[in-house]
Amino acid sequence: MSGNGVKKVAEVAAKAGKAIDWEGMAKMLVSDEARKEFNTLRRTFEDVNHQLTTKFSQEPQPIDWEYYRKGIGSKVVDMYKEAYESIEIPKYVDTVTPQYKPKFDALLVELKEAEKESLKESERIEKELAELQEMKKNISTMTADEYFAKHPEVKQKFDDEIRNDNWGY
Repeated sequence: MSGNGVKKVAEVAAKAGKAIDWEGMAKMLVSDEARKEFNTLRRTFEDVNHQLTTKFSQEPQPIDWEYYRKGIGSKVVDMYKEAYESIEIPKYVDTVTPQYKPKFDALLVELKEAEKESLKESERIEKELAELQEMKKNISTMTADEYFAKHPEVKQKFDDEIRNDNWGY
């Protein structure tokens, strides 16, 4: 990769690191194991990002050939300079990303679907929790008829037990 390419990668990595809402994602985790894995991922990302922004974003210092000519002699320095300039660093060709991009995209679609299902389930649970809290508040003054009006399946179960002469013992 050329110097400009490396700088560009380092800049993109730095921007990506700033754009990630680590705190927001951490709030969504429910288990200790998930938090542990998340913290490992975050540390790894920060380590890689730090390396990209420090090591790989720096241009190498140009070689002062004249300085070495004075101390060593021009024949040896010219020989090393010629060898140095003949080195051709191959360009990196990414063959991995095309293989995994479709799989990654499919996982993103799956993730979005799971997120939608999770949000629906979360809404259902919150609604159920609100109903339970309301019932807890009113349970001491609630009559059996009021309870059965809200829960007809329980009334049906009791009626079936009575009809079948099943008194629970």
